Amino acid sequence: MYPNLYYIFQDWFGVEWHGLSFLNTFGLFVALGFITAAIVLSKELQRKEKQGLLSPREEMIVVGKPASTLDILINGLVGFIFGYKIFGLFFSKPAEVNPQDYIFSSQGNLLGGLLIGVGLAWFKWYDKNKHKLKEPERRNVRIWPHDRVGDIIILGLIFGIIGAKLFDNLENWSDFIQDPIGRLFSASGLTFYGGLILAAIAICWYASKKGIKIIHLVDAAGLALLLAYAVGRIGCQVAGDGDWGIYNSAYVVNDEGKVVEAAPGDYQNQLKKNEAYYLRGEVPGRDSGLVQVTDRVYESLEKVPHAAFKGPSFLPNWFFAYTYPKNVNMDGVLIPDCDDEHCRALPQPVFPTPFYETVVCTLLFLILWALRRKITTPGVMFGIYLILNGIERFTVELFRVNNTYSIFGFHPTQAELISAALVLAGIILIIIVKRKAAANK
Repeated sequence: MYPNLYYIFQDWFGVEWHGLSFLNTFGLFVALGFITAAIVLSKELQRKEKQGLLSPREEMIVVGKPASTLDILINGLVGFIFGYKIFGLFFSKPAEVNPQDYIFSSQGNLLGGLLIGVGLAWFKWYDKNKHKLKEPERRNVRIWPHDRVGDIIILGLIFGIIGAKLFDNLENWSDFIQDPIGRLFSASGLTFYGGLILAAIAICWYASKKGIKIIHLVDAAGLALLLAYAVGRIGCQVAGDGDWGIYNSAYVVNDEGKVVEAAPGDYQNQLKKNEAYYLRGEVPGRDSGLVQVTDRVYESLEKVPHAAFKGPSFLPNWFFAYTYPKNVNMDGVLIPDCDDEHCRALPQPVFPTPFYETVVCTLLFLILWALRRKITTPGVMFGIYLILNGIERFTVELFRVNNTYSIFGFHPTQAELISAALVLAGIILIIIVKRKAAANK
């Protein structure tokens, strides 16, 4: 596993640049997901513009104005915060402090903040004054929908994070009540569907204000979301962020720490061997004392969730059973002869569900990308996305451990409820747009 870029450079290039430890691998792939979403969305909107389905809007802008005091102050403040934290991570962070905890703390490097803040403020002043006119002019400019992709992605990022945190805390309400401030401002704890729902609301509101036909926007967004989700799940797999599946009892970990096929009774023996981990969330630490390493605690060993599935021999074992060594959550038992911060691996292999989601969503994207020109009824593409996304997520939830709700004797997870609603919404949307298209012929 590569919790952050430090581990990637250490493994691939043999260098130990500790300053890279603040660059979380999961965050990097989330950023790449947004970039791929922007590319796909822009391409699709341009295609629809050429078909005459989307039109530009003329807006009045003022050019030639010098930088205002507010512009300079905002740039300076943003630069100060950025420099304060980045320089702090490289030059001021105590070795024992986690990089993510440091980012969300009040600590930083004052000199670095001042240097970057003054630099960005000066650049804003210079850039504006370079294009300053004696008399500022008002001009009409034509803005196409694809020109607004940057604004759409930023809205998606901001409201996606807010929604992901909100839904995660609703799903883990008891933990939130115990530490509301810590849960709100922690770097962990994000729910995909929460981010999707709140971001969708914000983006649709923005599109309506800018005269973009929402039905064509969401058709293009469905494709972008599929690929972005696939890329983001790479980050979950590579970092080992805890979003894995239940235990695969067809495999066990041997004395060398390798995943091997289980013989009869091996799985039960492994559970017994690591009983403290499963029942109390504790294992021996480096100092031989017990330390808390996981929140997934069970009432008894019989209630530890698992399923036995042995994959075909021509595929590697990790396709079906993986221990996530050096995971970013620092969950599991100590790895022998390991002395860095992330030295734990799960004592029993689990189904690597983020890997499955990356593969499935990539395939679904490629299929829909190939079919997109043949689907001519507006809204059908987005309806198909909702159905496929809902089915994919509902299926994966069968192999994952999440908090459940009790509804009329059923115990679904939050993701299962939302994914079922998405499938239903997709079916209803397709029926409505198909009927509307038939009536307009």
